[in-house]
Amino acid sequence: MKDKIDSSSIRTFFIVTVGLVASGILLSELQNILLPFVIASFLFILFSPLNTFLTGKKIPLWVVIILNIIVIGFISFGVIRFVVDSLLRFSDDMPNYFTRLNYMVRKAASSIGISDPYFRYFSIQKILTRLDYKELAGGIFSSAVNLMGSIVFMLFFFIFIVSGHKAILTALKRRFTELDFLHHHTDTQEAVTEREKESELQLAKTLQTITEQIQKYIISKISINLAAGVTVAFFLLIFKIDFPIMWGIATFFLNFIPSIGSAVALVLPTLLAIIQFESFSYTILIAGGMGFIQTIFFNLIEPQLIGRRLNLNPIAILLSVLIWGYIWGVLGMLLAVPLTAILKIIISNSKNPNLRFIADLMSQQ
Repeated sequence: MKDKIDSSSIRTFFIVTVGLVASGILLSELQNILLPFVIASFLFILFSPLNTFLTGKKIPLWVVIILNIIVIGFISFGVIRFVVDSLLRFSDDMPNYFTRLNYMVRKAASSIGISDPYFRYFSIQKILTRLDYKELAGGIFSSAVNLMGSIVFMLFFFIFIVSGHKAILTALKRRFTELDFLHHHTDTQEAVTEREKESELQLAKTLQTITEQIQKYIISKISINLAAGVTVAFFLLIFKIDFPIMWGIATFFLNFIPSIGSAVALVLPTLLAIIQFESFSYTILIAGGMGFIQTIFFNLIEPQLIGRRLNLNPIAILLSVLIWGYIWGVLGMLLAVPLTAILKIIISNSKNPNLRFIADLMSQQ
């Protein structure tokens, strides 16, 4: 009997493992369709309080959808234009940075005693001339086309989700009620009616919890990242680091990626500081200040505002960032935390003991 149980457990483990791997491959292959859909779903959740308010004021749904698209387009255009302008200004100063970098590498090689001509006559310009600019331009053009296609897909998905979410909710309620009836088909009519109400309430509670937690996460994360970005920009402005606003914007966006984004946001201004001032002590001061700011916002404030609300274990967050990043790249890293939070909420409401055990492992408390 024990051997049968062990073999059944092993078989179940391998089936689940194969299923997870197959699901990951499928998600990766369909990312051009699924990513816009997921982003559109999060935008729907973010806009739902505003949309509920507007529709409650008898404003037609098509007007609400147009207003949502205008807001999304206005914010996207502003961010893209600012980033492009900052990169253009940064590119204008690139020759100056290249000259300083060449001098630093040559000076370091001379002081250490390196006689290799590659370092004694180091030139970043020569390295860049070896790049295949045709292939690079083709890659940029292809990425831009894919981005535009993804944005169009996302807007289409957003329109259909906003206009058809009530029908989807009704279908989900009906399906959950049917499944519950199949499990308890021997019950009386009154018991069936009561279970239907319980199933509907459970589904409504789960969807409400998902919506509220994702809204709180997005709003809290945007607020924390914005405060950190503004603080970083003022800090770098005080210490006269070039492009402080650009680094503040980078801090805002990169810190949507847990752990990894914070490291990148710290390293980039530090590298510019050492090239700009050619002083290791000043660079350490900048790195220390940046590290202190990020520690305050993302190691002290963020866990208090977000960690307790989502109730996610830090290990689960890190693993989710790595897994979703492997499946969907950078966008997967950005979406890792809310996706993991949704997954945890769903399995927490399951009656399966194995799924509830996984939910407990993902929890912080």
